[in-house]
Amino acid sequence: MNVQGVGSVLKDCRVGDGTTIWNYCNLYQCRIGKDCSIGSYVEIGKEVTIGEGCKIQSFAYVPQGVQIGNRVFIGPRATFTNHRRPRVGEDWEITATVVEDGATIGAGAVIVCGVTIGEGALVAAGAVVTKDVAAGDVVAGNPARTMRKD
Repeated sequence: MNVQGVGSVLKDCRVGDGTTIWNYCNLYQCRIGKDCSIGSYVEIGKEVTIGEGCKIQSFAYVPQGVQIGNRVFIGPRATFTNHRRPRVGEDWEITATVVEDGATIGAGAVIVCGVTIGEGALVAAGAVVTKDVAAGDVVAGNPARTMRKD
């Protein structure tokens, strides 16, 4: 693991060899595979698993309940959610989200919890994903719709 710069918080994380973590990241009880790049100001929550060879760009938010495969690209400011109906003062029920190997998530995309983004799928910048994305599909828009099937 190579932590560049200053200000990152890594609490009880397992990080693979060759992974670089840039400035001001907050990583909590997560597992990150080898040869990944985690950009500045990224937050990765408790029990998140990230595979090998992934690139997560600056300001991405990956909360508890998200599982990311190998060779996944997550663009800057991409945001995942983890609860379907969050309310202050109520019990918090995590809803899982899966991103399969080789998927790409564009800048500023929002991934609503409970979906699977299939192997090699591409989520366009700014898309809001509210349902599963099939392997190899390209989705865009709000809500995200299939633009091209592979």
